Amino acid sequence: MRRWLLLLALTAAPGLALAANDGPDAGTRAAPKMDRPIANPLPQPATVAEPPPLPSADKIDPSRFGARPADAAYGAYQRGLYKTAYNLALERARNGDPAAQALVAEILSRGLGVPVNQAEAAKWYARAAERGIPEAQFQYALLLLDGRYVKKDEKAAHALLQASAEAGNQLAQFNFAQLLVQEDPGDAGFGRATPYYERAAAAGLADAQYAMSQIYANGIGGKNKDDAEARRFLVLAARQNYDTAQLDLAQWLIDGRGGTRDLKSGFGWMKRAAEGGNVAAQNRLAKLYRGGIGVDPDIVTGAAWYMVARRAGLVDNQMEGFLNGLDQDQTRQALQKANRLP
Repeated sequence: MRRWLLLLALTAAPGLALAANDGPDAGTRAAPKMDRPIANPLPQPATVAEPPPLPSADKIDPSRFGARPADAAYGAYQRGLYKTAYNLALERARNGDPAAQALVAEILSRGLGVPVNQAEAAKWYARAAERGIPEAQFQYALLLLDGRYVKKDEKAAHALLQASAEAGNQLAQFNFAQLLVQEDPGDAGFGRATPYYERAAAAGLADAQYAMSQIYANGIGGKNKDDAEARRFLVLAARQNYDTAQLDLAQWLIDGRGGTRDLKSGFGWMKRAAEGGNVAAQNRLAKLYRGGIGVDPDIVTGAAWYMVARRAGLVDNQMEGFLNGLDQDQTRQALQKANRLP
């Protein structure tokens, strides 16, 4: 919703990759949004968690803006009456109400009932951040890192992200951890970052849960290597439709890493990631169908899934040979099936 605020490019689910080598899945990948690399053993410090999509009115948490439940502007916002909310909040914002200032910034940044005005939103975020509203501190910190609508100031951004993180904002906790790693990619940086990843993971942020899976899988950030704990965090992130976690969990289940081997469940998670658009998962799913791993062998469906991945730019020499070995009728059936797949 506020992609303009993010300093760095985002993926569908920011890539904190497992240590396992991607092997034959490596190739030309034209869709990084859906296919993050698997080979890097450390979390990528350049990833920023995306704020969640616009919530429905009954799910908005008043504490995000420091607003009181009885506040008329906030009540209008909850009901989707954004223009009314803006008009009511603007008057209070001009009178110095920090919760109203944060709400005005939110409405302007999203263009809810009013034209999008990022520069004006930045001014209101700044005012609310100065008054200690955690959501505003988080958003304004991202602006300071980006330097697009305000003067870039990494030192001030660091302080605001930390303040928001300490106040319990889970996105700030994750992003502050990322910033700490970016500032110091060594063991000391990971050591300082891990408690913030941990807090965000405990609050349910999938990005942080995946980060914790990497920390335990690699034994970094002051944690001992623990595949069972890493797998537990993969499950948590995968259940939230975090596609890379789904892919990695599938492979761990198939390999029996961190727990019992479960081919059927591994196939199920791989299929879920593939259907969600993860290109590497589509290629691996093709191999599972071809080899009958966790599913009855089905070379036509396997070929179809590889065709889908291939269209997205992934080229796997092993699967190219498999595809070329199909007869004319099998190729036709696979192509028809591929055209119906997600």
